[in-house]
Amino acid sequence: MKDKPTIALCIPAYNAANYLPCLLKSAHDQTIPFHEILVYNDCSTDNTEEIARALGATVINGDVNRGCSSGKNRLAEITTADWIHFHDADDELLPNFTAEMQHWLTNNQNDFKVLILNFNYINFDSKQQLDSANHNREEMRQNSLKYAIEHKIVNFGLYERLSFLEAGGFDTDKNVLYNEDKAFHIRLAANGLKFDYLNTITCINYQYQQSMSVSNQLKCAEASYYVLKKTVDQFGDIYPIELSNMLLQAATTLAAVNDWPYVSKAVKLAKQLNKNLKLNRGRLFRLLGMLDTYAAFWLREKLIRLFKPALRKSNG
Repeated sequence: MKDKPTIALCIPAYNAANYLPCLLKSAHDQTIPFHEILVYNDCSTDNTEEIARALGATVINGDVNRGCSSGKNRLAEITTADWIHFHDADDELLPNFTAEMQHWLTNNQNDFKVLILNFNYINFDSKQQLDSANHNREEMRQNSLKYAIEHKIVNFGLYERLSFLEAGGFDTDKNVLYNEDKAFHIRLAANGLKFDYLNTITCINYQYQQSMSVSNQLKCAEASYYVLKKTVDQFGDIYPIELSNMLLQAATTLAAVNDWPYVSKAVKLAKQLNKNLKLNRGRLFRLLGMLDTYAAFWLREKLIRLFKPALRKSNG
């Protein structure tokens, strides 16, 4: 009888001593144990290493702080498991995680090399649920690359290790660091890996005010542009409409953080892909966009800041 496929929990960590106890407890509470629990300590200045070891994890120490993408790639190289689940140190697993993964692997591991997971997005302080993933499974299965281009897929997934390594893992380009999850899933799909989606909730994604995305909105917005620019270079002739629409979404986010040079770049690239570019938010926005797309974004943002300033309070 063939052994069950093994799963490693791989955790990139930087100054995560306050968060690791919760995550590692949830990892040890699984009904089916992980094959390995690995923590990559990215030159933390707190006692991340000591906490992780005390709670039963194997720790790999980095020699230079290189960021989470490099840490994940290193963990994937080291683990001996068949499948990998990456999990941020400040999030949590539900008790059903490994059981659900094994059930899915029993039925699907020969057909898919990536399983995208559903999660509850919860405000850490209030414990209020904010959202969940809610992906369209059929669309994801039919065209994983198109889906990865058009949708936000965060790093809650299960990945076949050898396929992950063959695809090149996470992109360590510093320009995409703050949107590495999208770059990663586009890379996997571009290398022919087929995605599936499990709707059952198995993870908790916590929202923190001091999180990387909240405290680095400008860098996140610019990284979104660079991810799309790289994708355009590869697939602009195949998905011109989809990519131009995503660039307009990126331009909206860039405008919200007053990054007008990058708004200009995103708009210019979108127009190169789609000569018949049309904006779709409000009659005035659409009409002005027909004359000058950049000016439409500029005016819309100025009106938002004038009449609805609360919408931009956290963006400066």
